[in-house]
Amino acid sequence: MDENILLFLILSFSWIEYLWELYLSLRQRKIYKTNKNIPEDLKTMLNEEQFEKARIYGIDKTNLKIAKEFYSMTITSIILYKRWISVAWQKSEGIAEIFNVSPKQEILISCTFMTFVTLFNFVTNMPFSIYGTFVLEQKHGFNKQTVGFFIKDQLKSLVLSLVITLPVVSMAIYIIMLGGKMFVVWLWLFTTVTTLLLLMLYPSVIAPLFDKFVPLSDGSLRTAIENLASKLKFPLTQIYIVEGSKRSAHSNAYFSGLFGAKRIVLFDTLLEKVDEDKKVTTGCTESEILGVLAHELGHWSCSHIYKSIALTEVNLLLLFTAFGALFRYSMLYMALGFPQGQEPIIIGLIVVLQLILAPYNSLLSFFATALSRKFEFEADNFAVSLNYSKELRSALIKLGKDNLDFPIYDKLYSAWYHSHPTLLHRIENIQNLIKEQKKEL
Repeated sequence: MDENILLFLILSFSWIEYLWELYLSLRQRKIYKTNKNIPEDLKTMLNEEQFEKARIYGIDKTNLKIAKEFYSMTITSIILYKRWISVAWQKSEGIAEIFNVSPKQEILISCTFMTFVTLFNFVTNMPFSIYGTFVLEQKHGFNKQTVGFFIKDQLKSLVLSLVITLPVVSMAIYIIMLGGKMFVVWLWLFTTVTTLLLLMLYPSVIAPLFDKFVPLSDGSLRTAIENLASKLKFPLTQIYIVEGSKRSAHSNAYFSGLFGAKRIVLFDTLLEKVDEDKKVTTGCTESEILGVLAHELGHWSCSHIYKSIALTEVNLLLLFTAFGALFRYSMLYMALGFPQGQEPIIIGLIVVLQLILAPYNSLLSFFATALSRKFEFEADNFAVSLNYSKELRSALIKLGKDNLDFPIYDKLYSAWYHSHPTLLHRIENIQNLIKEQKKEL
């Protein structure tokens, strides 16, 4: 196969996938524009004003998504068609040469290249980050960031990305260079250990770099959470409130901790807020928060985290095996503009894992999304089994209202994108479980 044909096939699939996702987005935008009546199941919890706000928010998000994806696809196509990846590698060699780094020192050249790529992505994505935060989210009342907070947050993310990426890339290239015929196994073991280490470090080291975590004060909510954890033998060590309101008005809750001791984290936006007239405006009651946490603990009880990690590791092994079989074909590098004989390992990783295996990645992503929805239903079922059906249902509706989550979605769009079932599907599932419980009684 000629390298130009290979590049044509890569670009063709990229555009086919882009057009498919554009089609889905247009279908969903039509849903937003044509559905102006509140579903029957939500009429007691949503009013016309809240429903209309969610509808307009959905339209605005979809328009931004369509514009951003066209922008990204155009840039990606130009980079591939113009063979700018090889140009970037040559520039990296030139920069390294300034510091007396020989072109033969591939690991250092690769670090320079990855720094260049990271900075390029940071700059090209910045306009949409700014618009999304200070225009779209601001318009709908979600953005709480100041310009200074935003800049500091972005710079932290950039530095952290480089601090993690460069050592990992360097070690991966080193393993591929010296690992011999067994390098796929050694590379897989390295990435597995690295992944587990990052998962363990995230709650205590990485997350506090971006948000402030404070222990939940003593009171009825803390006591109720501790009692729930004790009942389920959940190894709870601490309950934190994260000051997410400094960043956004969106709310959430989760538990963290990979092995042994675990912590529960509540966004401060999840707690009930009252206005000057002592009227509740947003957030959930304590019983509703317990319903949400019963769902989260359902993920723990059903071992969803470990199942996800296991599937991820199997996928990594398959990806690295494919890389081991394909990365020595010179045509892969020539398709991106490299002269015959120049085959940088980092380029091979990018070409094989992101471009050649793009159809596999898309298919896998679809099935992983479907599996995630299954896990969410299982966690809901667990909460219902603990008799939190009423509280969970009420909390889901309130969270949907507070986050301006439009409850109606196109089936194809939801199947392709949603890692969580839609609000209406979750409510329907909870109601069916309640009916089954009543029949058993």
